[in-house]
Amino acid sequence: MTLGVIGGLGPIATAYFMELIIQMTDATKDQEHLAMIIYHSPEIADRTSYILGNSPKNPVWDMIQIGRKLADQEVTCISIPCITAHYFHKELSENVPVPIIHAIQETGIELRENHIKSAGIMATDGTIHSGIFQSQLEEIGIKTFVPTKDDQKMVMELIYQEVKAGKPVDLDKFQRVSQHLREQGAQVIILGCTELSLIKRDFPIGSGYLDTMELLAQRSILRCQGRLKKEYEHLIT
Repeated sequence: MTLGVIGGLGPIATAYFMELIIQMTDATKDQEHLAMIIYHSPEIADRTSYILGNSPKNPVWDMIQIGRKLADQEVTCISIPCITAHYFHKELSENVPVPIIHAIQETGIELRENHIKSAGIMATDGTIHSGIFQSQLEEIGIKTFVPTKDDQKMVMELIYQEVKAGKPVDLDKFQRVSQHLREQGAQVIILGCTELSLIKRDFPIGSGYLDTMELLAQRSILRCQGRLKKEYEHLIT
């Protein structure tokens, strides 16, 4: 079985997603790893800018075109290591004849299976504004909390001005936003942007987080019938 990936959204996050797939697979030789076809397409228009109405460039058609190419190459399923892009999941699924893993639905399943009743969300303005996490989680009885306006500004600085720009990360911003979400009542904080996953990779952020990119990698392995290492069966830190 082969995993298809609509990548480049952004480039570092896509590279890390591939690394996660390899790292999380229980393999003793090359041949036991997952086959992947990755389209690295950083030219696709920014998802958040379109969702917020700041750009007329709809990124969905380019993603559909890549999805169809992957379908022609007979991939088993498709993953998109960009959480904001899941805003377009319905339209993509209607136009691509291969299952596309829904990372946000899978987040809800993971939280519910772990008996989590409330979650804070750290994500792009586009993801927060669209309400895709909030509606999905509240539908299954999980209360959600989002950052204040000032805290959300810090989240966007972390994502766009630091991680995406290849600059040093101000971990204090990350910790302040996390603390404020916990003070609101969040049991777990969702890292709902793939750039935030890179902060988790590079810094000891502590317990009480669910990284949606790790979850997407886990589900990708399982959907393609790969073997998952035991330490990745439960992903809430």
